[in-house]
Amino acid sequence: MDLPANIRALYPFASHWLETPAGRLHYVDEGAGEAVIMLHGNPTWSFFYRDVIKDLSATHRCIAPDHIGCGLSDKPQQWTYRLQDHIDNVKALVNELGLESFSLIVHDWGGAIGMGLAEAMPDKVKRIVVLNTAAFRSQRIPKRIALCKVPGFGEWIVRGFNAFAAPALTMASSKGLPADVKAGFIFPYNNWANRIATHRFVADIPLDATHPSYATLKRVEEGLAQFKDRPMLILWGQKDFCFNNHFLAEWRTRFPDAKVQLYPDCDHYVLEDAGAEARGVISEFLRRD
Repeated sequence: MDLPANIRALYPFASHWLETPAGRLHYVDEGAGEAVIMLHGNPTWSFFYRDVIKDLSATHRCIAPDHIGCGLSDKPQQWTYRLQDHIDNVKALVNELGLESFSLIVHDWGGAIGMGLAEAMPDKVKRIVVLNTAAFRSQRIPKRIALCKVPGFGEWIVRGFNAFAAPALTMASSKGLPADVKAGFIFPYNNWANRIATHRFVADIPLDATHPSYATLKRVEEGLAQFKDRPMLILWGQKDFCFNNHFLAEWRTRFPDAKVQLYPDCDHYVLEDAGAEARGVISEFLRRD
């Protein structure tokens, strides 16, 4: 997908590609120094981290993939789109780049994917930045998201009417997104075929043990304890209707020594709402000795 000039101006990065069994995975690889892997969720893509990359690439190697089905990556129609598949793709990227160590920044589905990567490569993980996400089981799901999981109906509204990515442009930001930023977020999800991952991520939320991704999430959750000794920053928009303060409390219980930065007036797209202040906190945290 060729980016329009207004989006390219906000996202001026060279494209890199990893061949996976599902197709080509697109990723950004900017800067030099200690590696930081930035993992997005649904319905975003590496565009979510554009300003973090610009700030941090002066001192770090910033690696931000688009999960298969998202952003500029291929969008296969027959792939499984399970949590383990996304974890495996990021593991393959780490191996392809020969990374001996890395820090993580995770948001939304990036939490489960990123901590799944960490669980598979625990000795490589240096620091962890958590942004409105989860990496543990929960029965909490907002009704509007639960509707998108309803068989048949959910796919019809999400893929036919963009009823996940489009509402997020207003519902996920408390302060409002500029027009060009809205265009950037929604650009990859412009038709039925290109919205497949937007629907499949919702369908892959495992609420009980019969779900195909339940065992994977359980393993990721059980692996969290081994990272209590790693420096962690929890940066949280408290107006998030999905990853709300219940999930924040769970992170704080599991990681009582984590540094916590709260933004009471910010929403799910906390990097958009908190802006330069949040980026400064992240940069300072990752630059510590």
